[in-house]
Amino acid sequence: MKDKNVRIKDIASKANVSAGTVDRVLHNRGRVSEKVKEKILKIIKEMDYEPNLMARALGSNKVFRFATLIPDEQFDSYWHAPRIGVLKASKEVKQFGVQVTEFLFNPYDVNSFIEQANLVTEQQVDGVLLSPIFYREVLPFLEKWKSDKIPFVLFNTQIADYEPLSYIGQDSYQSGLLAGKLMHYGLPNPCSILIAHFDEDISNAAHLKKKEQGFRNYFAQGQIGQKYRLDKIELNSSNFSSFIKQLEDAIENISDLEGIFVTTSKAFEIASYLKQRRIKNIKIVGYDLLPKNVHFLNTGEISFLINQNPKGQGYWGIQHLANHLVFKKDVQKLKYLPLDIITKENVNYFLDDEDESAYLGFI
Repeated sequence: MKDKNVRIKDIASKANVSAGTVDRVLHNRGRVSEKVKEKILKIIKEMDYEPNLMARALGSNKVFRFATLIPDEQFDSYWHAPRIGVLKASKEVKQFGVQVTEFLFNPYDVNSFIEQANLVTEQQVDGVLLSPIFYREVLPFLEKWKSDKIPFVLFNTQIADYEPLSYIGQDSYQSGLLAGKLMHYGLPNPCSILIAHFDEDISNAAHLKKKEQGFRNYFAQGQIGQKYRLDKIELNSSNFSSFIKQLEDAIENISDLEGIFVTTSKAFEIASYLKQRRIKNIKIVGYDLLPKNVHFLNTGEISFLINQNPKGQGYWGIQHLANHLVFKKDVQKLKYLPLDIITKENVNYFLDDEDESAYLGFI
């Protein structure tokens, strides 16, 4: 039987039961005696039966409505890539009756998030993909969707306590540890390092707190912690004069500043400032392959970027919902994407690779 596709009627014939009985066992519905069920399950295993889930989904008339609740890229260009991943996955699963509706919010306005999350709840969708960047405000919605048995997939920020169907993204703590290791290379000692958060209420941004914790813990180990002093700053890039004043004060007050760790995708903001001020020899480690970040990586103002694979996060989020709801497959509770270290020497391999799978975590 290994040389051909195994059909339900093949299993039924070997078990000496009807095809309907095999179908009830496969879908765990209807009445089947334990003895017959065990016999059928044993034969299924022996015959290496694999159901044609795609054909079954194509033959179904059911419509599955997914909602994506993500920040609007008009406010922050980082969110363009997750949206591209969502759109790619949405096209792939559309033929199986999946309809994906976008709900976009302002990532700097918590009321905008609450408004869009309420709209998602009112729509009574079958599944939700979201980036829960507002930790406190998202919890009541997660509780509501969990109570209503609506599966939700989280990306970018992990919240395990509310039992999401899946989390897709990097391990933020390990990401911070890696950033610490990259920062440590080549630094004189002793010196000071600045941890820079951008445009976030850090007390309400779990993923950034974990990055900072990982970074600090790297420098706390062994004798390393005795050689480096870590400072922190929370920057507001939307107010240019305030942003410049904050940076100026930090640089003037930290005489031995040799490194800046940017916990978001906005390393280019600091790189641009340092270049305009002709301040050299400050090492910058940041995140993501935004065009401006890549520019300063190539010119040397940024030393390292950690690629968070945002396109893959959006893509796999939709795929996990489809696998669970449409194809009835088990999905990974945690899908950690690689911690890609990007330098000016290898950045073109990520940007010029026409094989899109490189951006979706297949490598």
